[in-house]
Amino acid sequence: MARILTGIQSSGSSGEVHLGNILGAIKPGIALSKQQDHEAFFFIADLHSLTTVKDAAVRKKNTYAVAAAWLAFGFDTDKNVFYKQSDVPEVCELTWYLNCHTPFPMLANAHSFKDKSENLSDVNAGLFDYPVLMACDILLYDAEMVPVGKDQKQHLEMTRDIASSFNHLYGETFVIPEPLIDEKVMVIPGTDGRKMSKTYNNYLNIFLAEKKLRKAVMKIETDSTPLEEPKDPESCNVFALYKLIASNEQIAEMRQNYEGGNYGYGHAKQALFELLLDTFAEERKRYNEFMENPELIDQKLEEGARKASKIAKEVLGRVRKKLGYTTAL
Repeated sequence: MARILTGIQSSGSSGEVHLGNILGAIKPGIALSKQQDHEAFFFIADLHSLTTVKDAAVRKKNTYAVAAAWLAFGFDTDKNVFYKQSDVPEVCELTWYLNCHTPFPMLANAHSFKDKSENLSDVNAGLFDYPVLMACDILLYDAEMVPVGKDQKQHLEMTRDIASSFNHLYGETFVIPEPLIDEKVMVIPGTDGRKMSKTYNNYLNIFLAEKKLRKAVMKIETDSTPLEEPKDPESCNVFALYKLIASNEQIAEMRQNYEGGNYGYGHAKQALFELLLDTFAEERKRYNEFMENPELIDQKLEEGARKASKIAKEVLGRVRKKLGYTTAL
């Protein structure tokens, strides 16, 4: 089976997993992992989060929230490997080895650094070195394919360059990963029409308690068209979100309501709220069960780390041997 690897972000201050994460990453990722010819290694990138999140309690909360969301949506931890990045410390050792083989200009040209390079006081060494740790996340597990968005394509190219250079210098050591780019990646609109993002604070967290979720839905921005007048569904943020999860019949009915008049945005928002509750009822239930019993999450992640560690030790052993560090792991 082809081995696919992907990292799951756990940064941010709220620990919330929003609708954009679910539709854009979780559901497609789980669908990919269910393909018979794939073995999926999915990890929570809690080491990467240290570049921005310094609060230990926040990091732990974020990790649990992200893990609970993936588990609630049915990620199969028996067939695949699900773990925390920090639970496999071999990645840090490999990062040092590859740091010593990565040229400064390559890192200075990385988007993750260049985007913040105008204010270097805000840039820590971890952020600068982010692409090397990302490369090690991939190379440590002999990953053959890595799903990436267009914004991460550069980092995968750097991974391939680092691995190829090492192989050229020391002989075949690393598997060279191929990018798996989905050109149909969904851009999930936020409550203000922009891309849904924690940065813009325009997201919907479907795991909120009902009253809080309804309040969030009711804050979706709309225009001032009076209730009795027809409305254009294609220019409405509520409809844009509704049609992402509704059936074709529900979408057609909602469109008719908009265009027929005597249907207010409040009605549409209530319909969206009810659809969210109905569509994600089981996932909301399972998520809350995991969050109320974090030891269940720990068990899943620890099992995954044991599986991942076996591969990591083998690959790191190859690297140590090539570099002259022959002490057994």
